[in-house]
Amino acid sequence: MPARSAIQRWLLLTAAVVLAHLALMGLVSDTLTPLDQAARAENTFVTRTVTESIPLQPMAPTPVQASKSKPQAKARVAPAPPPPPVSSESVISDTSNTELTPPEALAPAPQVAAAEPEPPASAPESMPQPDTAPPSAAKPLQFNPERLSGSKRLTYTLMTSKFPFSLNAELLWRNLGDHYSARLRYSAFGRSRMQTSQGQITSTGLAPDRFADKYRSELATHFNRTQGTISFSANTPEAPLLAGAQDRLSVLVQLGALVASDPAHFEPGTTLSLQTAGPRNAMVWLFTVMPTEALELPGGSLQTVKLERQPREPYEQKIEVWLAPQLDYLPARIRVTDANGESADQQWRSTELATEAD
Repeated sequence: MPARSAIQRWLLLTAAVVLAHLALMGLVSDTLTPLDQAARAENTFVTRTVTESIPLQPMAPTPVQASKSKPQAKARVAPAPPPPPVSSESVISDTSNTELTPPEALAPAPQVAAAEPEPPASAPESMPQPDTAPPSAAKPLQFNPERLSGSKRLTYTLMTSKFPFSLNAELLWRNLGDHYSARLRYSAFGRSRMQTSQGQITSTGLAPDRFADKYRSELATHFNRTQGTISFSANTPEAPLLAGAQDRLSVLVQLGALVASDPAHFEPGTTLSLQTAGPRNAMVWLFTVMPTEALELPGGSLQTVKLERQPREPYEQKIEVWLAPQLDYLPARIRVTDANGESADQQWRSTELATEAD
């Protein structure tokens, strides 16, 4: 019997190590990185924004049908002016630029709020407005480089819904004046997964040049500003490079820098749009400012500003980011929830100054 118990304990330990490796390969690899199926579908988002403008023209011929009946044509000439319901379309911000849409601007069009949380894919396609918003519908974002966090190393505890044990995570942020570098690394049992971002610090915020996601092999994303494109080493189609574009690591720092630059503009209900590129594609992410929250984290208590990205399609991830003023608005917590309900929760544990050796 003692020998059998020893064998059982050995088998359980072996299983735990295997599960830890699977965690790094599986759930952690999906963190801020949708599945291949999602990647293919995300590309349709770009084509959708092109085709959305087409339905605007068929709206005009609708009064023409009334003119087919000649006896009533004269009686219906007066009602023709009512086509200004286009004013409700001006609520959606132009996703080709980084913009801030205040909550009061969102109020006249309740269907905009429904388009984000509601899973049906048909909901956003019925909204042809993204390219028609007037400048008055959204405020340009302000960026103050002096409010951008200095170089720091933040450590996190990463908990997943798949496994009972936690992983280690580390965000190394380096502010080098006119350029930056960032590295997010997950590790357990000697295995690691790493995302990196390098780029420039400009008058409008971070401008990534290269993003990489590495586990066994590396997938890289390049921001080609002279050509106005984003290219992928995964051999997926290029994407147009929009103003204010970020990658899936730099976006976490850019959000904090924008909030720190002008906190008064980020009232609950405000929506922020940022083009965000991953290893295989790029799409516009919409973040909504939520009420402030006090968090009890492994590293202590922090007051935070929460931003939330609701999935717009059934396969997309929900992303929640808590930014802490005490951490210079770097992320205190990041929670990613997949469409199947599985989640990864990254919580701040400690802060250190980054050194030249990092």
